[in-house]
Amino acid sequence: MDDQVLAAVVQMNSGADKTANCAAAGDLIAQAARRGARLVVLPELFNCLASSAEMLAAAEPIPGATSTWLGELARTHRIVLVGGSICEAGAAGRAYNSSLMFGPDGRLLATYRKLHLFDVDLPGQVTYRESSWLAAGSRVVVADTAGGRLGLAICYDLRFGRLFDALIAAGAEVLAIPAAFTAATGRDHWEILIRARAIECQAFVLAANQSGQHTPQFATWGHSAIVDPWGRVLAQVDEGVGIAVAALDFTELRAIRARLPALAHRRAF
Repeated sequence: MDDQVLAAVVQMNSGADKTANCAAAGDLIAQAARRGARLVVLPELFNCLASSAEMLAAAEPIPGATSTWLGELARTHRIVLVGGSICEAGAAGRAYNSSLMFGPDGRLLATYRKLHLFDVDLPGQVTYRESSWLAAGSRVVVADTAGGRLGLAICYDLRFGRLFDALIAAGAEVLAIPAAFTAATGRDHWEILIRARAIECQAFVLAANQSGQHTPQFATWGHSAIVDPWGRVLAQVDEGVGIAVAALDFTELRAIRARLPALAHRRAF
C-alpha cells in the first residue's frame, strides 16, 4: 500500500430506475477515476432508492447483474470500489442491504450486510421501518485493499459506536460509510457523527450520501464528505449530484495514532 491514496465519495439522487441509476453511477465513477482516485465509494441503495416494495422487487442475488457490473467497473478503472449498497435477495420475502467491495482486478473482496435497521417515527417528518422488509446482517467486515485496511458500515450504523469499536479492533484504517441519511436528521447529526467517528477511531471516513427527493415521502441530506483521522473535513459535496476527492495520507494517520495513543488506551468493561 502507498503512503498516500487518492479517494473519492460519490453523491447521487437515485430513484426507482435501475438503468438510469447505474448509468449515473458509472459516469461519476469514471469522473473520479479521471481525477486520479484509486478508491471510490458509492452511496447506499445507489441502484434503486424508491418505495420498499419497489426496492424489494429489485433485489438481486450476489453474484448478479449489478454486482457483476460493479466488478467490471473496478477492473476497467483499476480502482478499489465500494459499491455503496444494493438490495440483496434473501429468504422469506426479505432482502439484505448489502455493501460490496471490489479490488482493482474486479474481484469481490468483501460483502457486508447492514447490521442496524432504520426503524424511526419522527412525527411530521419521516416514518420508516426497514425491518418490515429487510433482514439484518450479523458480521463485522474489514478487508485489506490497495487503499488501506477498510471497514464497512451503512448509514444508520453510523449511530452505533460499538460497531466502530469492532472495526478498529479488526485493524480498520479507513471507514467506508455509504448512506441515504435523511434530510430530517442529517442537517443536525450527519457532519457531527462522521467527524466523531473519524476522531474516536483515528481513521479516515469516506461518507457517501444520497441527496435530494427520492419519493414524495423520503428526502436525503447529501453533504458527502471525506474526513481525516483528526476530524478535519478534507473534501465535501454540498447538495445535488457530484463527487468529492481527497488524498488519504497514511503517514499522517500513523503519526496521529502515535501522538495521541487513545486506541491503545481502550479498556474492556
